[in-house]
Amino acid sequence: MQDILNLAFEVHRVTEEKIGVIDDLTRRTRTLSLNARIEATRAGDRGSAFAVVAQEMSDFAKEVAQLSTELRNAIGSNMARIETAGERMMLDFRGARFSDLSRNVVEIMDRNLYERSCDVRWWATDSAVVNAVEEKASTVERALAAKRLATILRSYTVYLDLWIVDLEGRIVTNGRGDRYPDLAGNDVSHEEWFRKALETQSGDDFAVCNITLNPLLENAAVATYSTAIRQEGDTYGAPIGVLGIFFDWQPQAQAVISNVALSEEEKSNSRVMLLDNDLRVIASSDGRGILTEKFKLKVAGQQHGFYLDGKRLVSYALTPGYETYSGLGWYGCIESTLALQHDLIDPNRAVMA
Repeated sequence: MQDILNLAFEVHRVTEEKIGVIDDLTRRTRTLSLNARIEATRAGDRGSAFAVVAQEMSDFAKEVAQLSTELRNAIGSNMARIETAGERMMLDFRGARFSDLSRNVVEIMDRNLYERSCDVRWWATDSAVVNAVEEKASTVERALAAKRLATILRSYTVYLDLWIVDLEGRIVTNGRGDRYPDLAGNDVSHEEWFRKALETQSGDDFAVCNITLNPLLENAAVATYSTAIRQEGDTYGAPIGVLGIFFDWQPQAQAVISNVALSEEEKSNSRVMLLDNDLRVIASSDGRGILTEKFKLKVAGQQHGFYLDGKRLVSYALTPGYETYSGLGWYGCIESTLALQHDLIDPNRAVMA
């Protein structure tokens, strides 16, 4: 699309150049005509015939000049329309493509997080995990649970840690005691993920919270999934504790947004982002504003689309969810800077992709 626009600009340039040559020839012809009439006047009656030729040259030059002016105006008008139409086509093409890429970004992330929701429900039924929060759990049983969590973490490297918590909100044990020692006994009863886990109705349910910084995990950004640990690991057993799992957000999210299928030129003037349901930036290809910036996204009630805001093209897509994971209302978003010559779209009007 950009090649077509470049070709149109080149045709316009060459045309203007050639019309300029014609104008120069016309000026030279008129100058010659003027000189010829002067000489014809000096020659008197003997120069009368030559005066007629000089007048014809002058009239010819005027006609060519008029034609040149009309040609320039016609080409200039049409070229402006071609350029505007070409830029609009480029905008629509890029906007729709970037909107699709935005959807792909958030969809890949949701597929990843869907697996996390499966993990927490599965591991909460592990006998070692269940035994660690039984009423008379021994030190040995809790040590076995810690070993079991450590084994899981060696295979599932996307997690920072896994915590087993009792009904009072006290951490019983964790899987990475070597990296995060002395967590046992910490009170997390005030945490949203803990409260939501105890509100689940069965072992088929789970809780998930927006990305937060966890002070007990060296202030790392985490996506936290949790569910109730139930008596005897039964789907409808009474809650006897909570399992919290902490997805290492930053490197995983960065890997997703860094692998978006953009050209090198597009990457140089684009910012790929994930936004949470409050439009807070939770991942950004340029590393700016993560967990601090609220992006002013104008969705106009649409689930996906694009719009022009000044010279910025903003494309977006709401999470479609994945299987039983409905998502958290997150958006994939790509903001790019365009070198446009014309005002093409009302910046307040969103366009469906």
